Amino acid sequence: MSRRYEEIITTQERLREVCNPPSFRASNKVIDHVDEICRRFIAACPFVVVASRGSDGRIDVSPKGDPAGFVGVLDEKTLAIPDRVGNNRLDTFENLLAHPEIGLIFMIPGHGDTLRISGIGKIVRDCALQARFAVNGKPPNLILIIDVREVFLHCPKCVLRSRLWDLEHWPDRSTLPSLAHAIATHSRSGETEADVQAVIDHGTANLY
Repeated sequence: MSRRYEEIITTQERLREVCNPPSFRASNKVIDHVDEICRRFIAACPFVVVASRGSDGRIDVSPKGDPAGFVGVLDEKTLAIPDRVGNNRLDTFENLLAHPEIGLIFMIPGHGDTLRISGIGKIVRDCALQARFAVNGKPPNLILIIDVREVFLHCPKCVLRSRLWDLEHWPDRSTLPSLAHAIATHSRSGETEADVQAVIDHGTANLY
């Protein structure tokens, strides 16, 4: 469906005409390495969102989670993220083979600030490194290595506006479709919702 808008902004000049310039602090808070401040943030973080770009140019965003501190800081310019058992789509890894640029947002439950890191990703298999990231005696099959290029902490305004961690303002989820229902409908596999739910339950019972 074609939509009409009063204006579509297509130049940086016009963008800056309608928006205020960033403050000195916002413009100059970016660093090119993981310092002690950022190390402490990463050590407390159990959840990170990973953005990558595929060969078709489409942007993909994938969530990753494990016990707090699961993202390893190998040195001030290198991060390591273990890849746990999943659905084997490997969207992020497939994308990295075409475009190695990658972006990360680290989130800590109950905390408003987020940490943003971007860099160059690579897919690694290394016995010593895989052993380091083993959980319940099971090492990851692959490890995502990020060569860090840009790092900065982001203010909590979006978290405060969304009341993300405020349980009293969480939306009613009773009307939400289940993952099993969505997969059974979208995949057109002929499976019932119960069939898909059994597969999901098995997967969640065997996280590692």
